[in-house]
Amino acid sequence: MTDSLNLSMTGVYFDGRSSRNREAVLHVLGDQVRLQVQPDGPMSALEQSWQVSDLTIEPPLGRIRRIVKLPGGGRFETPDDAAVSLLEARTDRNRGLGRVRQIESRWSLTLGALAALGVFTWAFLTFGLPAVARQAAVATPRGVLVSFDREAIKMLDNGEFMGPSNLSAARQAQLQREFKKVRDWAGGSYPYTLLLRNGEPDRKSGDGFSIGANAFALPNGTVVMTDQLVALAGSDRELMGVLAHETGHVTHRHALSSVYQGLGLSLLGVALTGDLVSATSFAAAVPTTLLANGYSRKAETESDEVAGAYMMQVYGTTSPLRNILARLEKNDRKATEDSVKGGSRAEDMLNTHPGTRQRIEHLKAIEQAGKNAP
Repeated sequence: MTDSLNLSMTGVYFDGRSSRNREAVLHVLGDQVRLQVQPDGPMSALEQSWQVSDLTIEPPLGRIRRIVKLPGGGRFETPDDAAVSLLEARTDRNRGLGRVRQIESRWSLTLGALAALGVFTWAFLTFGLPAVARQAAVATPRGVLVSFDREAIKMLDNGEFMGPSNLSAARQAQLQREFKKVRDWAGGSYPYTLLLRNGEPDRKSGDGFSIGANAFALPNGTVVMTDQLVALAGSDRELMGVLAHETGHVTHRHALSSVYQGLGLSLLGVALTGDLVSATSFAAAVPTTLLANGYSRKAETESDEVAGAYMMQVYGTTSPLRNILARLEKNDRKATEDSVKGGSRAEDMLNTHPGTRQRIEHLKAIEQAGKNAP
């Protein structure tokens, strides 16, 4: 209600046609508004009247003058914030923004809001984004996975990451036969394919990214294993343990989740719409993200459980996988699982990826549970 409202505010008037301002007074009496503009040089005095409902009151912004927009394009500006705020309150204008201003004017509330925003951001990056990435990975159509693998392989084989395998044809055939057992066991309807490559860049310029002794899986079941990993292993059992671990990443769609999480929400449109053009353009990021960021603690644990189950079923022990993990940790073919020491409890808790010692102990527990099973 504005019936009893009686306000007078001094300020300046702009006619909306030039940047020149003139001193003015805005009177509010009930539902009526009268503007009195003072004469200025050749410009005579001006008086205009409107209904309060014809005015537009801009929200407050810091300490600048309050602005009342007038019919016809004119504008009245005044430093009398108290009067304008009273007019806002009595006409029920800018209620929500007024509360924002109250918060901004109180440092304690502002700092609290900033702290809350920081906590929210941390929680989203730590829990929210991984959860969204996992759901997006599950929702991604198989056709997109095919595109991811195809385009990622093209990039990997351009010479900047790796080159053709130097293993003999007989050795490659032997590894392919052994991998077929892992592939048949893994299931999940993925077209598992083993690519054997030299983990050193194929370009003579020296530019590139050395993969070294490594194995990793692309989203649709393409598994890459390097000559350097084959050389580091003490037996093919160790290599099959690694490959079984990689199939776990595929069936749980860890690779896709890791890529989505590493590159942020920009890839979610690909996941939800199945846009193959976008999928092709983003696929080049897959191997780089996997090699640079690795997997989360949960993903590595889940894949170790898959590999442990395979090792127990085929070999009756997880020892070969434990040893190859140690060799990879030490980059030493003579290393064994006993060569790896654990970090402090605090370090283990803070790490986003499980330590090698933790993984070895987990595989030991899988073996013990398997041997104790009836």
